[in-house]
Amino acid sequence: MLNYNPLHCLPGAEDLPDSDYRPVDNELQDLIPSLLKAILAWLWTNRMDWFFGVDMGIYYDPELPPIVPDGFLSLGVERVFDENLRLSYVLWEEKVMRIVALEVVSHKRRGEYSTKKKMYAEMEILYYVVYNPQRRRKAPLEVYRLVNGEYVLQRGNPVWLTEIGLAIGHERGTYQGITRDWLYWYDKQGVRYLTPEERAISAEQRANTAEQRAQRLAQELRRLGIDPDSLS
Repeated sequence: MLNYNPLHCLPGAEDLPDSDYRPVDNELQDLIPSLLKAILAWLWTNRMDWFFGVDMGIYYDPELPPIVPDGFLSLGVERVFDENLRLSYVLWEEKVMRIVALEVVSHKRRGEYSTKKKMYAEMEILYYVVYNPQRRRKAPLEVYRLVNGEYVLQRGNPVWLTEIGLAIGHERGTYQGITRDWLYWYDKQGVRYLTPEERAISAEQRANTAEQRAQRLAQELRRLGIDPDSLS
């Protein structure tokens, strides 16, 4: 008897297109998920069981084109396959459904509140995050949790995501020199995690403070007639 595995008959990531060949509608659809990914890369630098995709195709059916969210997070998967990294996210290879799907709404709607929302629910993605920076009367950020097959809006800003151990929210800040409203990760107390730029500035400020303290101490020692270099 031959050992038949139907997965062997399905195309792999290297056999499938790694793009839907459609450009993103605006720069925010790349920058916002990229910022979330950069923060995670620092928070989870020692973890190798997660993957955050940005504008990457998700193949859920070999007969259908991929769905391409602006960002998505999967837990319990290999962070890195090999040095060539992932070409796309193929469900029958990964065997792990994404836990978060993120859509950034532009002037040109792409079904974020209708068809995509329904599809993500059918795919049983636990959290669906929609960020609409154009909104004025309604909250720009909506976080939905899948409950009995339906997405239920989670109130608050930020919103705690129990299964991930992080909260997601929005506030005004500066990233890549651009000051505006951004999405960030937060801890359980609602304290925002720093961006890579903010950590670099903070480290530089600490170094400058330490150097200034050392200089003041050296000046005080010299005033007392003590050569600070002789103490080293």
